[in-house]
Amino acid sequence: MALLLKAGLGADPWTVFTQGIARKTGWSPGAVLLVISVVVFILWIPLRQRPGVGTVANALLVGPLLDLALWALPTPHELPVRVLYLLAGVLGIALATGLYVGVGWGPGPRDGLMTGLARIGLPLAVGRTLVEVSVLAGGWLLGGTIGPGTVLFMATIGPLVGYVLPRLTLAQPEPSTSR
Repeated sequence: MALLLKAGLGADPWTVFTQGIARKTGWSPGAVLLVISVVVFILWIPLRQRPGVGTVANALLVGPLLDLALWALPTPHELPVRVLYLLAGVLGIALATGLYVGVGWGPGPRDGLMTGLARIGLPLAVGRTLVEVSVLAGGWLLGGTIGPGTVLFMATIGPLVGYVLPRLTLAQPEPSTSR
């Protein structure tokens, strides 16, 4: 996420939303992300979505780590370096998603909102699209940056996660057949 923000070429919908709120409130992106996670958890209640250790870790660690990375990473000015940041950010998010979902630790707060909507009968693609378009529009209206990186993210994140997730999913032990 920090790479996407530092690239300044547009980010994923949730990061655009985070960025927009940060610009309006003056809070750090990490603090905003933490608050968003809490609000999204509240939205899980009527969906009967249950958090896992990965859900809680995502909610508590990603915000502070985002702030740390934003502080530590240099801001590139040359377009080729900005594009490299963008590509690394998209790949990093796909890889991170594959890692925490693949080990069965539970979805992140934002992913859990979408899976919770699917569990109550809304097709996953429809729920994901509604949520992503809503936060993207809200983030843009609040001043978040939409650009070619946003389009790249939205076009590639599904296939990238689809590629890495099965490769990072821990195999479930076979049931014992001995008597």
